[in-house]
Amino acid sequence: MAIALLFAGQGAQKVGMGQSLAEANSTARELYAQADSVLGWELSKLSFEGPEEELTKTSVCQPALFVHGLALHAVLQEQGKLGDVTAALGLSLGELTAYCAAGVFDFETGLKIVAERGRLMQEACDQTTGGMAAVIGESREAVATLCQAFDVEAANFNAPGQIIISGEKEKVAQAVEAGKERGMKRVIPLNVAGAYHSRLMKPARDAFAAYLEGISFSAPQLKVYTNTTGAAIQDPAEIKQALVNQVVSSVLWEDDVRAAVADGADELWELGPGKVLAGMAKRTDRSWALKSFAEMSDIEA
Repeated sequence: MAIALLFAGQGAQKVGMGQSLAEANSTARELYAQADSVLGWELSKLSFEGPEEELTKTSVCQPALFVHGLALHAVLQEQGKLGDVTAALGLSLGELTAYCAAGVFDFETGLKIVAERGRLMQEACDQTTGGMAAVIGESREAVATLCQAFDVEAANFNAPGQIIISGEKEKVAQAVEAGKERGMKRVIPLNVAGAYHSRLMKPARDAFAAYLEGISFSAPQLKVYTNTTGAAIQDPAEIKQALVNQVVSSVLWEDDVRAAVADGADELWELGPGKVLAGMAKRTDRSWALKSFAEMSDIEA
């Protein structure tokens, strides 16, 4: 049974995430303590207790999701429940969690990278007026035409008929109205802090590239996939470049998951809160075998 691990992206966070893991398992508890120490602020407290407004900030939720995903991974591994893991992939921020699980960098290095990525993206959000919207039930071609007409970008291809657009807030709002006028059934503005995976993130991308220059990456020990192309990636230099590009490029999540299954993954195991990725996978292909792990009760079930 070949397992592909799926790691959550920004938006999946929820207050209380990881608390049951840390309470029940010393390895998870140590990871949270290490994260607090490395970051110099109490990630554990914000993850477990909130407030939600604070946890939702880009600079907080990205490291929080990274630590949560790896705490789940550590507990499953420790309890001998991981089985034959052959691949790892993650949605946006989750791609970094996947690389850490695959041994591209260690936990502390990965956490510092994620914290810097979150900080830079938060900064870019604060400096621009960006927005995003979900387009449900439409083809990639129809969404591409809409994007072109209103100078916005397709940010996420999550599943068939589930595409996110991103750009300047006013242009996204115009695209939403025009989509409805064109007969698109569901075009929904999203409550986000900025225009992720669009050209508005260029300042974050450039600073992130400079930050990553001095950090060495190792070859992955699992098959890993990049959001930028939807394909497997192995060379450490290419992985680093993909992470830089990913800040502004479309997230080809549907393509990533399809590629993992085509490469032989029999089961998809989501490691993250909310069963968000399992929902997208079901929308893509109902025949896929799925499991979701968010808390200790899921592991013990």
